[in-house]
Amino acid sequence: MTTSANDATHGERAMLRHTLATLAYRAEKVLRDVPAGFAEQRLAPGVRTPLELVGHLADLMEWAARTAQGHRTWKAGSAGEWDADVDRFYSAIAALDQFLASDGPLGNPATVIFQAPIADALTHVGQLAMLRRLAGTPVRPESYAKAQIAVGRVGRDQSAERGEFDGDASKRS
Repeated sequence: MTTSANDATHGERAMLRHTLATLAYRAEKVLRDVPAGFAEQRLAPGVRTPLELVGHLADLMEWAARTAQGHRTWKAGSAGEWDADVDRFYSAIAALDQFLASDGPLGNPATVIFQAPIADALTHVGQLAMLRRLAGTPVRPESYAKAQIAVGRVGRDQSAERGEFDGDASKRS
């Protein structure tokens, strides 16, 4: 049995869309209910603040959408305001997801779209989670294998059904 180029591209797009839904789910946990002053906290000189990270997340997803359409132009466009940059991040994920769901040809290989902007965004969501912990408001641990992640659900409105728990997962039986 041979796999056609269209079948491979369809599978790659499906995986990218699932990755975007996963990114949106994980980001929603760290971006909601942040404590007062969290956005401006700077851990050390030269380290991005949470607000700068959120602006960068939005920039990355806008870049990913352009990359998917065949343009690799980088453009920083942070609004410098928490809610505005969070909204821009989710709007950019939605635009990329919508393009991936279309029949429009990928302007760059799926591997490039993943390895650059999407993988970088996953890293920064992890950094935000660490900064939340350092700020004294950690996100609750969760079994992400049980998460209700759905392709196409790429906004702030994520499933309320969660596999969260208290404590250290390594000590669970």
